[in-house]
This record gives sequence, C-alpha cells and structure tokens, in this order.
Amino acid sequence: MAESRRLRIALVQMQVSEDPDANLAKAVARVDEAARDGAQVICLPELFRSRYFCQAEDAARFALAESIPGASTDALSKVASARQVTVIASLFERRAEGLYHNTAVAIGENGRILGSYRKMHIPDDPLYYEKFYFTPGDLGFPVFTSRHATVGTLVCWDQWFPEAARLVALGGAQVLFYPTAIGWQFDEGEGVDRAQHDAWETVQRGHAIANGVFVAAVNRVGREGGIRFWGQSFVADPFGRVLARASADREETLHAECDLARIEEVRRNWPFLRDRRIDAYGDLAKRFRDRT
Repeated sequence: MAESRRLRIALVQMQVSEDPDANLAKAVARVDEAARDGAQVICLPELFRSRYFCQAEDAARFALAESIPGASTDALSKVASARQVTVIASLFERRAEGLYHNTAVAIGENGRILGSYRKMHIPDDPLYYEKFYFTPGDLGFPVFTSRHATVGTLVCWDQWFPEAARLVALGGAQVLFYPTAIGWQFDEGEGVDRAQHDAWETVQRGHAIANGVFVAAVNRVGREGGIRFWGQSFVADPFGRVLARASADREETLHAECDLARIEEVRRNWPFLRDRRIDAYGDLAKRFRDRT
C-alpha cells in the first residue's frame, strides 16, 4: 500500500442573503474558521456573493458581476495568505463590457490566483436561465497545483457530464471540486425530490469511481424564490464512498480528510485509465452518432 498522504478539505455550505457584501464577509469568516480548524483546501458554493439571480432574465442583474481580480478575490487572497490555505471561489465574472462568465477561481496559499475555470456547460431550464447571463467557458478544463494538492474545479451543471470530469482527471487533478447551487424547483412530492437528489449525488460518485479521484460538491441551503436548495454537500473517495455529508437544511462547514495515496491504490486495482481505448473514441466529438 502506498504511503499515506493526508489532505484536509472543507466545504462551506452557506445560506445566502440579499447583501453581497455581507455574503462576502461571511465567506471570508467561514474560510478563516475552516483554516483554523485544520482545513488546507477550502471551497465555497457557486455564486456565493448573491442570491441565485438566474431564476429570471433581468438585465439589471448584470450589475452583480465583478472583475477578476476584484473585491472578492482580494478579500479571499488575504485570508488564504494569512492562513496558508488554498481557496476555491465561484464568482460572477465581468470579463468586459457585456461579456460575463460563471467562473471558479483557485487562490493559492501565498494569496496569489493560481488560475480560473469558466463554466463550460450552461443550463437553460425553468428557474435556471443561465444562458441569458453567462458566456460558455473558453479556458478548457485546467487543473491547479498548490502546496497542498493538485485540484480541478467544475461548476454545478458540469456535474452531469462525464467528459468534463475525465478531462480534469487526465490533467492530473487529485480532488475534483464542484461549487454548486442546486435544489428542488417544484413541489413534486417526497419521492421525486429524493430521486432527483440521489441522481445528483450518484452521478458525481460515479465520476470519482470512473476516474479514481476524490470528488467534493458544495451546495447552498435555504429557499430563494422558487428554489429550495437542498444542501447535502459531500465528499466521495476514489472508490465512490461518501466520506462526509452535510445536512439538507442548515449552514455548516463540512470537513473531510482525504488520503491522496488512495488514488494510486484504487487505480492499481481498477486501471480504467490504462484500459481506455483512446484510438476508438472519435465519435465522442460528435453531437450524436446518427445511424445511417
């Protein structure tokens, strides 16, 4: 068995108010607290600075966007540097006049920005009208290496796409973080609610198994407009086992210890990356394989 290499991660499950400055102050305080409690890599939920504004198409809400670097990265860089931790933060990026992205930023333990990931898969569903606000990402699927670990980050709707998880894993990520804002939109009954949540968690645990990586998904809680955010942030190991899971209805910081040596151990026994038939996957670049 490979020598143990322990990594402490923390997921900040938040309830978000209508005051962006208060949300940022809360996030900074929670990152600081998580670091004091031993976390080395800390992830915030998707678009944590504001309520989930994509429930309607309203051009006035573009005013919530900010530059990167900007006020949020400056504040988080200070706490990252002071506590010597890595922070992953999901922001509404104003790239240029009229050009906006849903962007996850990785900040290293020296307070410097390691890089950004711009959300690639953009939904357009009832109460999730993100195509109105966000331009699809153009940075590919990068990974970020800090003193603590090599990490990748995808964002919310990306959770359903195995291709994205695979590409981040192939880039060398040891932990795949998913900042998230997801919940129940309609009162369809307890059975449907449970099935929707189970599908969300199951597909991500599948990414952990298929790629031999740790997966960490962090959500918000509370009701905002027509969405009841279901919380239940979790961390899964490369075998797909849930190491820690947060509650469905309250704020908390979820801590988990990840033994990075498990990646090598699991991949030796389940060598999926070895056995990939990369010579035969050309059709994956097509929208659909028509039968003609």
